[in-house]
Amino acid sequence: MSRTEKLLEKVMSGRSDGSFPFADLCRLLQDLGYTSRHRGGSHIIFQHGASFLNLQADGSKAKSYQVRQVREELKKQNIGL
Repeated sequence: MSRTEKLLEKVMSGRSDGSFPFADLCRLLQDLGYTSRHRGGSHIIFQHGASFLNLQADGSKAKSYQVRQVREELKKQNIGL
């Protein structure tokens, strides 16, 4: 199982929303074809087609509501397990 598949499984399971590393969430989105924009500040915007995700780290972890947003967006695009 590849790193991307492991990260995708972890996001889609919903068991670790509060402790998901921000760097891993960004890596997953980039591996899935999202492009990122970071113009200073603390937010990173990921885009895939007409879909936008605005993410911000909470220390080294991703914010739990943003992990849920990513999961819902991946479900809408039929990306997942």
